[in-house]
Amino acid sequence: MDALTEQEREAPSSLRETPPPPTRTGRRKWALIIGAVVVLVIAFLVVRGLHHRPQRSGFGPPGRGGPRFARFAETDNSPVSVAVARATLGDITIRIPALGTVTPLATVTVKTQISGYLQKIGFTEGQLVRKGDFLAQIDPRPYQAALDQAKGNLARDEAQLADDQLDLKRYADLIKQDAVSGQQLDTQKYLVSQYEGTVESDKAAVEAAEVNLAYCHIVSPIEGRVGLRQVDAGNYVTPGDANGIVVVTQLHPITVIFPIAEDYVPGIEQRLQSGATLEVTAYDRSDSKLLATGKLLTLDNEIDPTTGTVKLRAQFDNQANTLFPNQFVNVQLVEDVLHQQLVIPGAAVRHGAPNGVLSTFVYVVNPNDTVSVRPITLGQVDGDNVAVKSGLNASDIVVTEGADRLRDGARVEVPGEQSSETPARRPAAFQGRRPGFMRGKRPGYAPGGQPNRTHAPAESGSQSS
Repeated sequence: MDALTEQEREAPSSLRETPPPPTRTGRRKWALIIGAVVVLVIAFLVVRGLHHRPQRSGFGPPGRGGPRFARFAETDNSPVSVAVARATLGDITIRIPALGTVTPLATVTVKTQISGYLQKIGFTEGQLVRKGDFLAQIDPRPYQAALDQAKGNLARDEAQLADDQLDLKRYADLIKQDAVSGQQLDTQKYLVSQYEGTVESDKAAVEAAEVNLAYCHIVSPIEGRVGLRQVDAGNYVTPGDANGIVVVTQLHPITVIFPIAEDYVPGIEQRLQSGATLEVTAYDRSDSKLLATGKLLTLDNEIDPTTGTVKLRAQFDNQANTLFPNQFVNVQLVEDVLHQQLVIPGAAVRHGAPNGVLSTFVYVVNPNDTVSVRPITLGQVDGDNVAVKSGLNASDIVVTEGADRLRDGARVEVPGEQSSETPARRPAAFQGRRPGFMRGKRPGYAPGGQPNRTHAPAESGSQSS
């Protein structure tokens, strides 16, 4: 190993020498230099990007060239178009909503009370009938024959009774002459009494036969509507038929049974005992169409412990036949009417913490066309209106639409003054729109997304679209 080969001895000494390996200190020096260069490059790019970034005001993603945000910034201080209403004194109706079922006062399954062949059907399915109208006819011949036989038995026994009564009268005359014995007279008395009983029995048989004959002619027991017939003519019917011949349902008047919470029972009982008539209205399944108006009849005699409700029955004339048996309806019971209440639209009521305290408040329009936050205490609710117990005065003007873009002291555009008969006022921008349609819209823009030239200030030439 120590001896050099011939080729190695012939090579120059410079080629035989190898460079020394790099030290650890040198590698660390180069790594620090490269890292410093990278940091400087990144810092330069960040500063350059911030310097050339377009300045935008407003919010949301950038539009085309940025005029969109400039418009938002310019309209921040512009008046907000709002709809308003005036607080007025009026009536508040306390209504109790419930779900009810239309229930007829009478539903009768017409059955035959005798057996026989059904000869004739006297009604049309779905027909309105009155009490006593002809419905069906059963073969009367067997029952007519039974009636004739009962009448014959009655006539025979009446004749026998008359003969025995004559004999009794003779025996009474002969007993005075001692021509007959007292035993014969007593026997004749009992014989007359026996035939008197037979005659009464024959009369009852005649009445029963007359009743059976009358049952052959079936009539409606109530006024109402007949349903689908359950048997056709020609069939043999008996009193044991479960379905009967037809079902008649009373429609005028008709009732609705509905449950309410037990908390309402004391107030309703007090009103009924005072002689008040409580109005009840029935609406369709969608709770949008008024079907009928009636009155409360009575309450049930107990509360259902499983649901904590009590059933009520209301009666309706139903002359227009808008209520149908077993129909599902939405019911509103008018419990009471409060007079001289301070009323505002429910759309004006806001919930939040505008002053740092969670409360219920409204925006009140001041004479200088600014708004102020006014905490209020609410009373009873009546549809779209609500009563205010405290916090407002009569004739105060409150904001009903556009309040989502307001703050305390904000300027607003209010339409011209109006009479007290028209509680709500709507600017032209709000005409024909549903309440709350401007919620979530950006200032200065109409609902369609185009600039609202009416309410936005003129833009500079550099920012015009």
